[in-house]
Amino acid sequence: MTTDTFDRAPAEAIPDDQSVRNVVLVHGAFADGAGWRGVHERLTARGYRVSIVQNPLTSLAEDVAATRRVLDRQGGPTILVGHSWGGTVITEAGGHPDVVGLVYVSALAPDTGETTGQQYEGFAPTPEFVIDVGDDGYGFLRPDTFQAGFAHDVDDAQAAFLRDSQVPVNMSAFGAPVAHAAWRTKPSWAVIATEDRAFDQAMLQHMAARIGAKVTEAAASHAVFITQPDVVAGTIDEAARSAVTAG
Repeated sequence: MTTDTFDRAPAEAIPDDQSVRNVVLVHGAFADGAGWRGVHERLTARGYRVSIVQNPLTSLAEDVAATRRVLDRQGGPTILVGHSWGGTVITEAGGHPDVVGLVYVSALAPDTGETTGQQYEGFAPTPEFVIDVGDDGYGFLRPDTFQAGFAHDVDDAQAAFLRDSQVPVNMSAFGAPVAHAAWRTKPSWAVIATEDRAFDQAMLQHMAARIGAKVTEAAASHAVFITQPDVVAGTIDEAARSAVTAG
């Protein structure tokens, strides 16, 4: 694993002969695909074709199916990107033959046979990231700690909108094991938010090291995919260009 700080030249359009031109973005729990707008704008400005998955957040299998449905529409080499719970989704869905690289954005990365819940074992708790679970088994982030735990680096108005537009997740999804970990056979990159309060920093670093990811760190909250779109888009661009170099 190598670690970079993000200090790259201004964005350039991708070469006409670059083979990896497709990017698929996968959101995590408690959110939807709209949070990727800044990343989408930056990548499309460079010439990428960007598609955004809308996960139902009802089960690992159904989220993977939603992701594969979008991957089936790409028709060529693709970089698959996941934030948070989306990391578990891309770990499974990344076995799709069009996927040539994986980007984990403050994301989970289980191994084959492991569950999402197992990734937390042995790491420090995150007391500001609190999930309220209803009788139906679906969880929301607690409103009074939402901004502190999920997006402390956005303004109050944006935090309120994110809080009030939450998409609940079926908590049983975190107990579903991954059948095939795509990072075992495909190159990986990771953006780690150094102010993430949803995951212990040691946990994020451990997962990135285990999958052999090239790491870029960003001073950001768990909502790094919203608050640091230049860093995230730049890492995705690097992954796409590197996949070309690797042939």
